Amino acid sequence: MIDGARYGHTNLIARDWRALARFYQDLFGCTPVPPERDFRGRDLERGSGIARAELRGVHLRLPGHGPSGPTLEIFNYNVLEERPRTAVNRPGFGHIAFVVDDVEAARQAVLSAGGRSVGDVVTLTNAAGARLTWTYVTDPEDNVIELQSPAK
Repeated sequence: MIDGARYGHTNLIARDWRALARFYQDLFGCTPVPPERDFRGRDLERGSGIARAELRGVHLRLPGHGPSGPTLEIFNYNVLEERPRTAVNRPGFGHIAFVVDDVEAARQAVLSAGGRSVGDVVTLTNAAGARLTWTYVTDPEDNVIELQSPAK
């Protein structure tokens, strides 16, 4: 095990980092962790492997874990690669999940804010025997979000 390891943040690269940050603030109660980030120069180029890289964005504190909890880092590079079609079964990072009181109401809020539906709202019994209602939606930039009820 790596000494001192602890979870820090998850990163999303956005086309419009300000709009995407507002989405997560408005719908899920994420809060900005100042300062906004604005990086460029040789160290960013060397670290990212991108020539003439410029990076701007913000960290948002995720809800439910207190003032020192993990963050969602939303950044934009000055040069972006094309994005493949969103798929929940693509290898690699798949989605971010939020536990909500009412999955259908949260789904409607996401859709009204520019997200889209990926699948239906379903209720399954998990391996521990608890019932869990969940669905996949996307944010306005097509990143997958799982909305799930507390397990009952």
